[in-house]
Formats: sequence, C-alpha cells, structure tokens
Amino acid sequence: MFDCFQDQEKLGGAPFNVAWHLQALAEDPVFISCVGQDDRGDAIKEAMKNWQMRLEGMQTSADLPTGSVQVTLRGSEPFYEIKDHVAYDAISSAKLPVLQNDAIVYHGSLALRHAANQQSLAHLTQSAAVSIFVDINLREPWWNKQDLFRLLEKARWIKLNIAELQALGFNSADIAQDMQRMQSHFQAEHLIVTRGEQGVMVRCNDGELIEFSAGKVEQVADSVGAGDAFSAMYLHGLMQGWPVNRIVPKARDFAAAVVGLRGAVTEDRNFYQKFID
Repeated sequence: MFDCFQDQEKLGGAPFNVAWHLQALAEDPVFISCVGQDDRGDAIKEAMKNWQMRLEGMQTSADLPTGSVQVTLRGSEPFYEIKDHVAYDAISSAKLPVLQNDAIVYHGSLALRHAANQQSLAHLTQSAAVSIFVDINLREPWWNKQDLFRLLEKARWIKLNIAELQALGFNSADIAQDMQRMQSHFQAEHLIVTRGEQGVMVRCNDGELIEFSAGKVEQVADSVGAGDAFSAMYLHGLMQGWPVNRIVPKARDFAAAVVGLRGAVTEDRNFYQKFID
C-alpha cells in the first residue's frame, strides 16, 4: 500500500516494510500481496525490483485498486484512515508461492479482514513445518477478537504493544501476570510486548520474563513503521539463531533509527550499513 501524507506518498504496509528491511539485511524474503493495475501498483513493483526483492509473491488485480492509507500526524504520532476493498484484500490462494518447509510466515491482522485472505493464509501455513510470527497491528475497525484468537493459536511468536494487550482482554494492573496469562493461552514461544518509552518485555515459554529499556531516538520525523522495523530485526535475529537478550536491543535500536525517517522505509542503503556491520 501507499501511506499518503499531506505532502507526499510513501511506500508502506507492515508486511511490505518488514520484507523491505529483511532484504536490506540480506535475508531474501518473499513478499506476498496483491496490487492493482494502476500507477501505484506499478510503482510498488518497480521499487521492489530496484531493491532486488523477489516478485513471485506479488499478484495483480484487474478489479481493485492498490491499497492506500491516509496518514495524519499529530506531533510524530500517526493516525490512519484505511481504505477498504483494495487489491491486498484479494490475495488468491491459487497463485501463492510454494514455501520451504522451514519457512517463517510473518503477518498481521489488517490484510485478514475478509474471508478470501483468511483462506489464502490457511493454505499458505497448512504445513506444520512452517513457523508463524504474528505482529498483531490492530487497526480499527478491521479486526474482531474471535478471528484474531484463532490466528494466534497457530503462532510461534507473537508481538503486540501494551494497548493491544489490553484490547485483547489481558488488562489487569499487573503486566507480568497479563503476559503470563496470554502466553499460557496461546502457547507462544516468545510473547513480545512493546511499551513505547517504557521499553520492551519478552516472556519466553520457559517462564523467563526479560525487560529491556527503550531505544535512544536521535531524531524524530514520525513513528510510522517503527514497530515494523522492530519486527524485521527480531525476525533477522531469530533466523540468525541469536538469543533474546541479543535480539531485542538490536531490534529496539533499529526501530529508534526508523523514527528518524519520513515514512517506514528508505532506499538509502547507508542507513542499514551500521546494523549490517
């Protein structure tokens, strides 16, 4: 999709942002989505090609436009007006790429607001060898608790922010207890809760609860895509076999750097170099 700011349009959408960052980190992701037969769709495919991203997961709809979101900033905080019935709502299960058995599938909740995409995801993740990372990314009014809980029951790793933890019903005065309840319910290997300036907490399936401070933000443009950057680096760490106490500080610092960008991603490879080094 495109994030449409008052003065410009920027490439966006959580799975796209994550795939873009992973490509920069040399992980060779396959981004699965659908765009329209329009200028925005062409621009997305051209940007992916220039970034050397694989295109076999991309589909094109003759009937629906490429997704777009109107982004309004209040300070650096984004607020979203999300268009419905767009191309990414119509990902065909018949055109999905074949995954390796050890694949990790990353997804959120927005693209699953309609039944067709729910069926496509079920088809994509039917192998028990496929691991699933769910970054919940609740966007009103495009989710319901019953459908989301079914998705979370299949997740190996779950990431959400503190407001989303509470929205799902884990909202006592004790965050550690709430995380224990949620992890016990879904049997996730890692339950990751981001808390803005209060940092990040991760509960592992052995019961260990680890708390990390917030990353240092050197400059602020907007916070669009910061959570996606955190997820991308977390996935990178999982694929590299890093322990949690190495993954989270790197993911936190990467997210803090993305806050300095206008929009969620950049074509400046120098931005990524210090993280690659």
